[in-house]
Amino acid sequence: MRRMYLAFVRGVSATRTSRIGVVLVTSSLLTMIALELLRIAGVLTNAYIGLITYMGLPAVFLVGLVLIPVGWRIWSKRTGRPLRELLSRRFAENDLEAQQAGSRLIKTVLALTLINVVFLTVVSLRMLHFMDQASFCGTACHKVMNPEWTTYQQSPHARVSCVDCHVGEGVQAAVDAKLNGMWQIISATFHLYEKPIPTPVRNLRPARETCEKCHWPEMFLGNRTLNIHHYELDGNSTPKYTTLVMKVGAGTESMAQGIHWHVAAKNEVQYASVGDEREEMIWVDARQPDGSYRRFRNTTVELPRSEREVVRTMDCVDCHNRATHIYEQPEPAVDRRIQLGLIDRSLPFIKERALGALIANYPSREKAMAGTDAHIRNFYRAKYPALSASRAAAIDSAVAAVQAVWARNIHPYMRITWGSYANHLGHRSTPGCFRCHNPNLVDDSGHSISMDCTLCHSILANEEDEPYKYLFAAGDSVQGARDMQEYLRDEFWRSTRE
Repeated sequence: MRRMYLAFVRGVSATRTSRIGVVLVTSSLLTMIALELLRIAGVLTNAYIGLITYMGLPAVFLVGLVLIPVGWRIWSKRTGRPLRELLSRRFAENDLEAQQAGSRLIKTVLALTLINVVFLTVVSLRMLHFMDQASFCGTACHKVMNPEWTTYQQSPHARVSCVDCHVGEGVQAAVDAKLNGMWQIISATFHLYEKPIPTPVRNLRPARETCEKCHWPEMFLGNRTLNIHHYELDGNSTPKYTTLVMKVGAGTESMAQGIHWHVAAKNEVQYASVGDEREEMIWVDARQPDGSYRRFRNTTVELPRSEREVVRTMDCVDCHNRATHIYEQPEPAVDRRIQLGLIDRSLPFIKERALGALIANYPSREKAMAGTDAHIRNFYRAKYPALSASRAAAIDSAVAAVQAVWARNIHPYMRITWGSYANHLGHRSTPGCFRCHNPNLVDDSGHSISMDCTLCHSILANEEDEPYKYLFAAGDSVQGARDMQEYLRDEFWRSTRE
């Protein structure tokens, strides 16, 4: 048996090419096993190690497998002898074991081939599982995807896998995603990507196949209270409160109303936008009860004849376009950190200082960290030297919070700065709802889509000194009273359920 084994090894590595193949197969296999054991033990967790284990080494393994029969072919062509003599060529002709080894070569190769197929199948499944993990999506192409990875980790969907939204279900979805992923790898390797990555992402799966796995229309019901905290730029960073009753409504066919009126199939909305950017509408079609569509055309848009209109059916991401990768605006970001207590409002002019530090132009992350630190600390050292020493911990916390805001939202390498990505939810920093609800979109009779604020929310407090203070809007006291009754009723039923 020992001579049989030696015969086989010598035959497999009969040429320089096949010897290289054997070395590649053996070394890659042993390295993969070692790395996988270290991964299971928790020693290795880096995504780049995963790329090597599940993509790089299997490729080397396959190359090695190919080189072995290529070497055999080279030997057969050079010597003019059949492959079955490959294993016995170094032994005497009367050596029966050596001669029999040649006839057993095919069986041995078939057995090894089966083992290789099983091994590569397991590796392929592990590779697919590895590529479906959020850490792979966010860190494998670190510089390119780092902004999205950073915002994802601090989003409402931080525990939802990337593939649940970006891939969807089914074989076709998986194949499309992997083909697109191959192009992304090529783009990242040869720096073919745009900076910043353009939006909207047009190859997302339909919202009904992704978003509605968790957020199905039947779960949208009633009103919700939204409290907005805002702080003035004065010495006390004086708080102001806005309280809205958001008419979330429902998306079910029988009771479609409120904000989610749009998601009911009977109210299907279609539109075409300039450049298919979903920001300036060319026209909007709203489905009517009889099944026909009522068209509202934008009277201010004139498109060249060469531009093709791309028709889109409105779904979740037309409003919730930053449901996960949420980039903040500087002032609301500072307001939120003050509200959360990460920035101490008792520090004089802290809102003004924090906002000023954020909106300054910094060429790099390192410059930003140093600049925000100096902007805040130098102010208190110059203006409030005693406070600078006695409240050092509060100042440290404020600096750290401001630096974290900058690091989350600004990414110089990808040319992402304040406002690079519009958030269409609401209408505070972008037109949002007013992309469709504006006087420029009119139907054939000259009527526009309603801009009535109470379609979506009622105002209980507007920049008030105290939260929850109800204000009757001028000329809208009757509707306001009805809204308040509806709000109180919903709050009563909510409290009884709890």
